[in-house]
Amino acid sequence: MKYRIDPKSGNELSILGFGCMRLPRSRGSIDMQKTESIILQAIEKGVNYFDTAYIYSGSEEALGRVLRKNQIHGKVYIATKLPIFSTRRPQDFDKFFNKQKERLQTNTIDYYLMHMLSSLSEWEKLCSLGIEDWIKVKKAEGEIKQLGFSFHGVRDEFLKIIEAYDWDFCQIQYNYSDENFQAGVTGLKKAFEKRIPVIIMEPLLGGKLVNGLPKKAVDLLRKTNPNLSPAAWALRWLWNQPEVTVVLSGMNENTQVMENIEIASTSFQFMLTDEENNTLQKVKDIFISSNKIPCTGCSYCMPCPQNVNIPGCFAAYNASYSMGRDTGVMMYATSSGAMTEKQSGASFCTKCGKCELHCPQKIKIREGLDDVRKRMEPFWYRWGTSIVRRIIK
Repeated sequence: MKYRIDPKSGNELSILGFGCMRLPRSRGSIDMQKTESIILQAIEKGVNYFDTAYIYSGSEEALGRVLRKNQIHGKVYIATKLPIFSTRRPQDFDKFFNKQKERLQTNTIDYYLMHMLSSLSEWEKLCSLGIEDWIKVKKAEGEIKQLGFSFHGVRDEFLKIIEAYDWDFCQIQYNYSDENFQAGVTGLKKAFEKRIPVIIMEPLLGGKLVNGLPKKAVDLLRKTNPNLSPAAWALRWLWNQPEVTVVLSGMNENTQVMENIEIASTSFQFMLTDEENNTLQKVKDIFISSNKIPCTGCSYCMPCPQNVNIPGCFAAYNASYSMGRDTGVMMYATSSGAMTEKQSGASFCTKCGKCELHCPQKIKIREGLDDVRKRMEPFWYRWGTSIVRRIIK
C-alpha cells in the first residue's frame, strides 16, 4: 500500500480508503461474516482509512464490532459524519455524536465531517447553533481529532465554505467523467493550495465507470492498454493527481479489495502518459453522451413515500441508452419489482418532491422519473407484467 501525508495532522493515510456505505448485505441487513472478512483483508494489506456515516444503515455498528472484536481500534483512522440535515438544536450535536461513539465502540473520532454540506448558509446555520464552540471543546478533550466536511453543492459555494473555517480536511465527489461537477478540479486545487487534504468519493460514479460504460468506450480502453480494467483506469486517473489524498472505494467483495489494492500499489503521481489522458477524454465524451441522468446511486433520495426505487429506475434508464433498450427494460422490470405485488416503478411517483430535497446531485428527480416512465413503460408494459405476476402467483 502507498500512503500520502495529511499535511494538517502529519498522518500517513493509505491512498485507498474503505467506504462503508455499501457493505455486503444479506436479507436486508449487513452480512457480518463477509464484512469482517473484507475489512480485515483490507487492513492486512495496508488500508488504514475507513469512512462511514450516521445515516449509513448499520454501517457504524458493523465497523465498530469488527474493530473491537479484532482489537484494531487505534490502528486505523475512523471517519464518520454528523447528519447536519437533522441537526436543529445545540443539543443535537452531542445526541448524534454520542450515539456514533457508542456504535463505533470508541471515544475518539479521527476524522469527523459535517455531512452533505452544500452551501455557506448551511454552515452559518450550524454556527448560529454553536457548532464552533462545540468543536473546540471536543478537540480539546481529544474526542475529535480532525474536522472536515463532505460537499454536495455547486463550485462557488465550496469556495466560500472552504474559506469560512480552518478546516482540517474535506471530501468531494470527483472522477474523470465529471471533472467540473460540484467542487470539481477548481475546488480540489483550492483545497490543495490551502494544504487541506482531500478525500475523494464516487471515484467510479457508483460503479457506472466499471459496469456502465458503453461498449465503444470499453473497447477504446482495451485498445490503449489491454492489461488495465475500467476500474484501474478511473482510479489511476485520480492517483495521478498530487492534490488527491485518499480515494474511497465502497468494496463489498474480497475480489474488489484485492483488485483495488493491486491498482493502488502500482499507482503514483504523474503516471499517466499523454496517450492515456487523451484516451480518457474520449471515453468521457462517449460516456456522457450516453448517460442521460447523472445519478450516482447514493440513495440519499430514499426511502420514497410511494416506494419508488429511484436509483434503480435511473440506472435502468441510463443503461437503456448505453447498453440497449431491451437490456434497460429488463433491468427496469427487475429493479422496480414489476413481477411482484409491491411495485416500485416510476409511474408510482406522486411528485411530492421529498426526494429532491436530499439529492446531492440536485437532479430534477420528478422530471427524470417522467422521462423514465415514458421510455421504460411502453404501452404493453403493464399488461405484460400483470400477466407475469398472475402466473407467478
